[in-house]
Amino acid sequence: MSGVLINIVELMLIAAVVAVIARRLSLPYTVGLVLTGVVLAATRYKSDTVLTHDFIFDVVLPPLLFEAAINIHWKELRRDAVPVLALAICGTILAAAVVAVGLVFGLGWPLRSALIFGVLISATDPVSVIAMFKDNGVTGRLRLLVESESLFNDGVAAVLFSLVLAWAQTTDGASTVPPEIGRTLLLSVGGGMLAGLVCAGGAIAIAGRTSDHLVESALTMVTAYGSFLLAEHFGCSGVLATVSAGLLMGNLGLLGDGEGGRISRRGREFVLAFWDFIAFVANSLVFLLIGLTVAGVSFDRLGWVDLMAVIGLVLLSRAMTVYPICALFVRTNWRISMGEQHVLWWGGLRGALGLALALSLPTTLPLRNEILVATFGVVVFSVVAQGLSMPLLLNRRGTPIPSTEPE
Repeated sequence: MSGVLINIVELMLIAAVVAVIARRLSLPYTVGLVLTGVVLAATRYKSDTVLTHDFIFDVVLPPLLFEAAINIHWKELRRDAVPVLALAICGTILAAAVVAVGLVFGLGWPLRSALIFGVLISATDPVSVIAMFKDNGVTGRLRLLVESESLFNDGVAAVLFSLVLAWAQTTDGASTVPPEIGRTLLLSVGGGMLAGLVCAGGAIAIAGRTSDHLVESALTMVTAYGSFLLAEHFGCSGVLATVSAGLLMGNLGLLGDGEGGRISRRGREFVLAFWDFIAFVANSLVFLLIGLTVAGVSFDRLGWVDLMAVIGLVLLSRAMTVYPICALFVRTNWRISMGEQHVLWWGGLRGALGLALALSLPTTLPLRNEILVATFGVVVFSVVAQGLSMPLLLNRRGTPIPSTEPE
């Protein structure tokens, strides 16, 4: 245990140094972390903290999802709920289908493996997207669109993944019957949202009886992890549970003006700063570990040509999601400008969620190792190439990039 603690302290010290250097060099922080992880791996640095499905799902995702959700105003989300849900639900399904079809007919993958990879790689990961937008100081409607879609399609992808994996593991190859699909969806989606609302509602009720900012912060921590664990315990979506809990806690407890929130004014300021710090710690650990892990991945197993084809296919699937769906709203109040569509497309980063789902695949699944290699390849390209070029795209569309000089 002491070895793990020492290792975490070392990683956080490294992350702090990388943050300072990245700011000086105007380099996206997440890119700096991944590259630093690769360098550490090349120097044979041994990490006792390992990137696993359980580490990502149980340690990293809940605080990152919760921190993003508590900062989304319901009024703003409600205004753009239709395009956000269209991109999150229809877009995730469409992107998964495009990737699966491309893998089957282009690379000769079996249908089951292609579908599983298509689903796990289809969601834009909030861990990467939110970090990127914070790095670049993006605010307003564009940030709301990208972050909200990322949060919701994260949950959609997790639910679809469980359905597709269950179908792929059937011994006779029979399709899951519609009633079974309906029951699974109801349990996963409805149960997850219910767990999140119950946990957040209980925490808000207790917080209303105290003005101690430390107690209020502790309640938000219990809500973030408790909603996730409760939902997962009953076979529901922990991702949707934490997102639902964060939205309710944020809008009823933290984002109210004046005396509108159930949490004290001092508590709101402290809690928001506290979660900003927790998100920094979680981001630092996961991106450093991605760099450390990817350095040991044998990409030859998939082949560099096939890997480039997979990356291109993922980018194509994102384009075929964003532009056609946004075109549906061109003559409505929900119109999304072409510049914003470009950001939605290129800003659809992949990250920790896809890795967690890939790492959870059973060893008996055909092409499991190829799926892992492809996932790591897409994630690294996404974080490094897309992350590095995103400031240029934002500058071209007129989005101001804040100064990176230390204050």
